[in-house]
Amino acid sequence: MTDELSFLRKQARTQRFTLGTPREFRASPDGRRLLFLRSESGVDRRNSLWELDLETGAETKVVDAAELLPGEEHLPAEERARRERSRESAGGVVGYATDTKVRIAAFSLSGKLYTVDLGTREVTERVGGAVVDPRPDPAGARVAYVRDRRLRVIELATGEDRVVAAEDDEDVAWGLAEFIAAEEMNRARGYWWSPDGRTLLAERSDRARVPRWTIADPSDPKAPANVVAYPAAGENNVEVSLAFFGLDGSRVDVQRGDWEYLTAVHWSAGGPPLLAVQPRDQRRLEIHAVDPATGTTKLLHTEADPLWVEIVPGAPAWTRDGRLVHVSAADGTYRLVIDGKPVTPSGLQVRSVLDVGEEVLFSASEDDPTQIHVYRTEGGEIIRLSGSDGVHVGAGTAELAVLSSWSLEHSGPRVSVVRDGERVAEVDSYPEDPGIEPRPLWLTVGERGLRAALLLPTGHRPGVKLPVLLDPYGGPHAQRVLHSRNAFLTSQWLADQGFAVLVADGRGTPGRGAAWEKEIAGKLAEVTLQDQVDALHAVAAEHPELDLGRVAIRGWSYGGYLSALAVLRRPDVFHAAVAGAPVTDWSLYDTHYTERYLGKPQDEPESYERNSLIAGAGELRRSLMIVHGLADDNVFVAHSLRLSAALLAAGRPHAFLPLVGATHMSPQAEEVAENLMLGQVEWIKKELEALR
Repeated sequence: MTDELSFLRKQARTQRFTLGTPREFRASPDGRRLLFLRSESGVDRRNSLWELDLETGAETKVVDAAELLPGEEHLPAEERARRERSRESAGGVVGYATDTKVRIAAFSLSGKLYTVDLGTREVTERVGGAVVDPRPDPAGARVAYVRDRRLRVIELATGEDRVVAAEDDEDVAWGLAEFIAAEEMNRARGYWWSPDGRTLLAERSDRARVPRWTIADPSDPKAPANVVAYPAAGENNVEVSLAFFGLDGSRVDVQRGDWEYLTAVHWSAGGPPLLAVQPRDQRRLEIHAVDPATGTTKLLHTEADPLWVEIVPGAPAWTRDGRLVHVSAADGTYRLVIDGKPVTPSGLQVRSVLDVGEEVLFSASEDDPTQIHVYRTEGGEIIRLSGSDGVHVGAGTAELAVLSSWSLEHSGPRVSVVRDGERVAEVDSYPEDPGIEPRPLWLTVGERGLRAALLLPTGHRPGVKLPVLLDPYGGPHAQRVLHSRNAFLTSQWLADQGFAVLVADGRGTPGRGAAWEKEIAGKLAEVTLQDQVDALHAVAAEHPELDLGRVAIRGWSYGGYLSALAVLRRPDVFHAAVAGAPVTDWSLYDTHYTERYLGKPQDEPESYERNSLIAGAGELRRSLMIVHGLADDNVFVAHSLRLSAALLAAGRPHAFLPLVGATHMSPQAEEVAENLMLGQVEWIKKELEALR
């Protein structure tokens, strides 16, 4: 990469400086080998499969994606949808699965199914195309996969390939996670092997009753429209059910309860299959054990809350000796519970369960929500594995954990392997140098102790007034204020364009407990906007260089909603906004997310009206730019078009920038990404300069 390349182009080319960093770790049971994915450099988009010998420290490339596929990838529609849901923009080998002993790995590349013998390094193409989510059975004798909405199994010894579950109905799929599960519930899988490898538990999804929405390409009128089943708030969801399929041809349907959402499935040698399910209102989360012989279910545990029960990734699960692991927030703290007993203390907020074996590996935040650490259980004790301040992402097992550690002290992650609490190896990482060193001022402000970061231009002289730019996400399930240098790269670049950039996390953001998260119930607009205003005023009181007469705000997705909301409802505070892919009418967003906070629109119409941008379009008195991808299948461009139409009908001037071919992920093409950001900055500067 040349020195002349701008930061914005570097950011796009490197996928926000994540290329070249290792991920997707899997350790062999004997603790001698570690598999992972990594691209060749910080600008190479194609991941290959690597193996680290933990005894010698030697790394070996097991699967060379460039050698296996020198040209462009051609992905089946289901795989493209899966990657959009997981926000996966890399290429090559983006995922893999292994047998229990980690002797065989299966993966798809350009829709083809491959296996690799991890002993001989022999790579074999097994199926020619349109393959999704291949997974070996525990013994490594066969691989299951989905093709054309059918669940199939191929025998590795003979090549026999047969259909396990299928229906001749375009609305029915077997073995695939439905949209809501993948987008909102962190469940990307739709089938699970039994521990003995003789049975598959498979999801059946039927979208027949879900409304059809159309995504057209106005730039190419000849192109066929993409018709998708989208479960908007108040509408029908995909119907989900489960069945066991034996390799002998047997089938046992799972007893269907009164649940609407299948949030998680776990099947291990520790006990019978576990299902975590929720009703439509999400005020309960039930854990059931299922009998594979009869399909009957037994209720093991119920979590209940008058507003909603949050889903914690990785739970429920069985320990190896058959103890139930789940996470409960009954006392306000997300606590790890094993065999009915909370094992983490009050105040330690469990974020996710990473692995369950004899012991449990998990991530959590203590009194500082801007930091995430990795912990393990050991008998009745809790041991923290990550040492330095920062955001630590864990993988592996409690006995052999992999820590990807992000910090304010360095760009990119430092990846280490920890065996029984002792660091035993490092995994090489090759991210590009961003060329920017963020210098956030770390702040806790206001009566609610809002976490915030203030970034000033490089070389800023004290006493010089600066226009202010808020750069939030601001909604549930995501944080911006984290102890990671990479979290502030764009914010520092914006500051260097002449702004005081403020990033603040308000109520509803994770890491501070259930009560903090649930203060947004029914009041998304009111609460999240008020916290941004409070953070701005509190920081300005301590930093007089912030010019409150020139304040702008920009954001994407929920941040886009919050940005438009700011100029509509608080023109006394905000003078210009760039709203990227905003939700403008919550009745157009999906069921699981929207109804959790606002209820169903049929039951709570006033809540939808209170939180709508369109309802208040006539109140716009400030400058607003709307940006939206025309191919977005998460927040459809209809949101922005309806807001624009309402603004026009009310005689309120605004700017609207459609992005041809762009989905909900921000544009990846270098020139588009660069020009889009430069255009926003130029527009904001012009609008704020007019106020002087």
